[in-house]
Amino acid sequence: MDRPDLALVTGASRGLGAALAEALAARGTHVVAVARTQGALEELDDRIQAAGGAATLAPMDVTDPGAMQHLCRGIHDRWGALPLWIHTAVHAPPLTPAPMISEKDMEKTVAVNIAALARLIPYVAPLLQAAGGGTAVFFDDDRPLKFAGAYMASKAAQRDLVRAWQAESTTPNAPRVHLLTPRPMATAVRARFHPGENRDALASPAEEALRLLAEIGLD
Repeated sequence: MDRPDLALVTGASRGLGAALAEALAARGTHVVAVARTQGALEELDDRIQAAGGAATLAPMDVTDPGAMQHLCRGIHDRWGALPLWIHTAVHAPPLTPAPMISEKDMEKTVAVNIAALARLIPYVAPLLQAAGGGTAVFFDDDRPLKFAGAYMASKAAQRDLVRAWQAESTTPNAPRVHLLTPRPMATAVRARFHPGENRDALASPAEEALRLLAEIGLD
C-alpha cells in the first residue's frame, strides 16, 4: 500500500489511537486526530510536532452526529478525499455481573461502540471512495466474558458491522476494510478489565502501532 498523505484517527488522544497517530505522522502523513479530551490531543500534537510531523486536532465527541458531519465536511472541503481512516474510539464500562448492568452504562456503551461507528461509516465512506477506495481499519479483542457482558456485546455488534462492510466491499473503488487484533497492551482500557495485572509483560501501544501498520502494508 502506498504511504497515505492524510489519515483520520478517531479516538486518538491516548493508548493505541495516539500511538498510531504518532507513527503515521512520523512517516509524513498528516493526521486528523479526533478525541473528546482537548488537553490529551494537545499533548499528542506536541509529540507529533517535536518529531517533525503535522496534525490537525479535532476535539469532538464521536457520538455527536452534528460534530461528525462537520468533521467529514471539513475534510472534504480541505482535502477532497481521505486515504486512511483508523477507528480506535471505544468505551469500556465498569466490570459488572450481567444481572447488574445499569441502563446508563449500557446506553453509553451502545452509543460509543455501536451507534457512533454505524453513523461514521456512511459519513467517511464517500471520502475513502474519493481517494480511489481508501483504507478503513478497526480493532477486535478477546476480553474475558466474566463481568464484561456490556462491553463484549457491543464489540460483537461492532465486529459484525465491520465484517459486513468487508464482505460488501467488492467493487474496484470500494474501501479496503481491515479488522485487526492487537496483542495485549498496557493501556487504560486493558487496566479496566485486568486490574492488578503485571503490565511489564504487555506490549506497548507504540510497539503495537508499528506492528499493526506493517500488517496492512504501511511499514
